[in-house]
Amino acid sequence: IFVSGGPMLAGRVNGKKTSLSSMFEAVGSYSAGKMTEDEVEEYANRVCPTCGSCSGMYTANSMNCLTEAIGMGLPGNGTIPAVYSERIRLAKQAGMQIMELLANDIKPRDILTKEAFINALTVDMALGCSTNTMLHLPAIAHEAGFELDISAANEISDRTPNLCHLAPAGHTYMEDLNEAGGVYAVMNELSKKGLLHTELITVTGRTVGENIKNCVNLDPNVIRPIEDPFSENGGIAVLRGNLAPDTGVVKRSAVAPEMLRHEGPARVFDSEEDAVKAIRGGKIVPGDVVVIRYEGPKGGPGMREMLNPTSAIIGMGLGSSVALITDGRFSGASRGACIGHVSPEAAVGGNIALVEEGDIIQIDINANTLNFAVSEEEIAVRRAKWRPRKPKITTGYLARYA
Repeated sequence: IFVSGGPMLAGRVNGKKTSLSSMFEAVGSYSAGKMTEDEVEEYANRVCPTCGSCSGMYTANSMNCLTEAIGMGLPGNGTIPAVYSERIRLAKQAGMQIMELLANDIKPRDILTKEAFINALTVDMALGCSTNTMLHLPAIAHEAGFELDISAANEISDRTPNLCHLAPAGHTYMEDLNEAGGVYAVMNELSKKGLLHTELITVTGRTVGENIKNCVNLDPNVIRPIEDPFSENGGIAVLRGNLAPDTGVVKRSAVAPEMLRHEGPARVFDSEEDAVKAIRGGKIVPGDVVVIRYEGPKGGPGMREMLNPTSAIIGMGLGSSVALITDGRFSGASRGACIGHVSPEAAVGGNIALVEEGDIIQIDINANTLNFAVSEEEIAVRRAKWRPRKPKITTGYLARYA
């Protein structure tokens, strides 16, 4: 039974709830001259007021919520704040319940079925989880003995409405989701349209359907009723095209509507640091598409998260006019037209390595496409000239990736 530490409470700055992503964006605002040093200091002191994982629907909380959806966590594991005594009771209940599972010979592989992962992806879409779930869920499935193709995410997204706009997509937080009924209340909404496999066994010793049948949505402003969703499709989209022949992943629910379709010139950077310097230096302008490459699993090495550049874009006031594409990944706190996990990555000769400054990048998130306006003939010419780079790191654990 998975028991997490729980999310922190939301911070409060100037009387409004806030979270860690606001801190990173404040740094961008300071660089743009929109915020004073004292104001940035106020954010630094107040955005993370307690222990716990971040207060929005970022990666840790996303996965903790999905442990409930997949059947491996007790109710509340994803949402009960870290500082609540209820979290301690949850841990005690887990210790007691594990003995019940032992007595009834219910094992993890009995729970972690393909259908359970479909449930997890469905809840993922409804909650608007972090794009990193597209890394973690396939990894867990692999350990469970089968392969989970993230292409299924689009099919599931097409039929699953997005019911929550938790930070960074909106202005509600994990404590609000907890008070609204938690993950089970979201699942109950989804079950009204038959979107879940409710017959599956879980660590409660009961089925999904039995777990959620009496869970009421207590706040329709936090969890939209399924008849009135934020959008008719889910929070994550998997993109493909000549810039991402295998995959690219975006948190659609955190993208400004005007950026769901965008064309603009590529501004190419071969490291996160160079991109951040250019963004904060005012060298990126509305319409641009920032391309950060050689930051994937092999190129990074280790696939660093691009929270600094995405937050800098938001902080500079460019969130509704500039896109970012990378073979790295993102923090769950990233928002905007940020497309990550582009593969094949640059380090192995993926097409992202062949993008040149000024190439027109074509993004259509609703159509699940990501292309650059370069002919196949020109791509072939560029590929013939491309040479792999020497690994940045050649010793230690990171060398295993490089």
